[in-house]
Parts: sequence; structure tokens; C-alpha cells
Amino acid sequence: MAHIINELYRRFCDENIVGKFIYANVAIYLVFVVLGVLATLMNVVSPIVEIVSWLQLPAAPEKLLFQPWSIFTYMFLHGSFAHILWNMFALYVFGRIFLTFYSTQHFIGVYLLGGVVGGLFFVLAYNIFPYFEGVTDSSYLVGASAAVLAIITAAAVRSPNYMVNLFLFGPVKLMTLAIITVVVSFLLLSSENAGGNFAHLGGAFAGWFFAVMLDKGRDLTSFSRVMINAYNWSRDKIKSLFKKHAKGPRTDKTQKSAKHSSDYEYNARKKERNDNIDIILEKIKKSGYSSLTEDEKRTLFDASGK
Repeated sequence: MAHIINELYRRFCDENIVGKFIYANVAIYLVFVVLGVLATLMNVVSPIVEIVSWLQLPAAPEKLLFQPWSIFTYMFLHGSFAHILWNMFALYVFGRIFLTFYSTQHFIGVYLLGGVVGGLFFVLAYNIFPYFEGVTDSSYLVGASAAVLAIITAAAVRSPNYMVNLFLFGPVKLMTLAIITVVVSFLLLSSENAGGNFAHLGGAFAGWFFAVMLDKGRDLTSFSRVMINAYNWSRDKIKSLFKKHAKGPRTDKTQKSAKHSSDYEYNARKKERNDNIDIILEKIKKSGYSSLTEDEKRTLFDASGK
């Protein structure tokens, strides 16, 4: 079991940021599916339902007041297999396109911004429009759709003529695809999934606003740098934990495994260093060298000497 966990963790670390977010979404979905099956077999479904209700985003402000974290957690929950399949497929396709124009830091920031703004659109819509009277208290939002729409829209603003090959439709411009998605979401605002479509519009707005502000030299995703540092710190701690619990003589097999682990760690460090340099160069491009911190200048100097 420890070997399987170690291998899964290695695969997770080896993925780019898009893959990591897909892993996280799928893992959370599978955990709740397994818990749901076990709860049903044990005849204790209600506790699982209550846990989910505390993580999904409520439309009622008085409920949101007592679970403010749900504005973040809801975007990592999914209601069905088809729901997560579509969202993760879209995230995989358009997330990779996004990374050709933006950095890892931007991806994290835009995903979260899209989810948060989409969630706020959902809550505001249910408390402004009379159409939702009587259902606000019982309405909740889950899913990464708003976050994915933010990724798509930000990429479309940066490169509107980028061609995407769609099954059955052939090549379509990225901006055309983004506009169609927004228009369809608007036309479905009074449908059964009205709340989800309001969230889509919020996510698209967040992605557009991020791209426009970045062109003006203001990066709205700088907060995600803290998350990257926290992840790197926790990853190093977990690695040291695995090393401490490694036991037994170093046979030829374990020596090969150690070499593989060493190669992996070297590649991971190299990728992390390259990502940091990309972020710094992007910052210089937008705001000039004088906007760099002392640590960023030192990192750039060290890289230039290698």
C-alpha cells in the first residue's frame, strides 16, 4: 500500500499544474463516491450529505455567512460522473492551451478567481431576481465550470485566433468558442441549471478581466505565489517523511529505485526553477525590472550564471 501511495504521489508531482488540479478534483470526487457507497451500505447516509452541504456553495447569504469557505470548496466538488468528466476534459484541453500563454501562477490564480467570481454571480442572482424566490434556501452550487470558463476566456483574450479542433465541427477560433459558450450560458439563465449558468458568466468575466488587467501591467493572480510556496514547502516535508520511513538493505533493486527517485527529484526541481524564471520574466515584461523583489533579482542572477 505504501508503495502505491508513493507512486501516486510521484505521478502527481510529475504533472504540470493542469494535471495537478485534475488529480485533485478526481481524488475528491472518488473520496465522496466511496464514502457514499459505504454510508449507504451502513445505513448512515445523512452524515455524508451533511458534510457535502458544508462544502457546497449555498445561495442563501445567511447560510454562506456560516460557511464562507464554501466559496472555494464548491469548485472542487461534482454532482455526477458526467459532470466531472466534462469539466475535467475541458480543463485538460483548454488548460494546456492556457499554459502556452501564461504561467503556473496565472493558472492557479485564474482558476480560483473564476470559481470565486462565478460563485458570487450565483449568490447574487438568487438574491436579486424574483425568478428564484422560494428556492434560494434550498439551492446550492458545485462544480469547476466557472473556473474552467475563466481559463478558456483568459486564453481567448490573449490569443483570439488560436485554432481549436473540435470533434464533428473541425477547426474553430478560440475566441469564437468562448463567445459561443458565454452566449449559450446567457440564453440558459432561466433553465433548470440557471444558477450554474450565472456562475459560467461570472467565471468568463473573471477570465476576461484578468487578461485585460494583465495587459495593463496589473497581475491579479500574484496572491497564488503564496500557494505555490506553501505547496513546495509541504512537498519537501512529505519527501523527507518518505525518506525517514525508508528501511531495509540497499539491494540492486532499491539502488535503481533510488536513482529513479533522484532523477525525478532533479527534474522536479529543474521544472520548478524554470517556472519561477518564467514568472519573473513575465513580471519584467509587464512592469519592468525595477518591480522585482530582492529575492526575484537574486533568483534571476543565479539562473543567468548557470
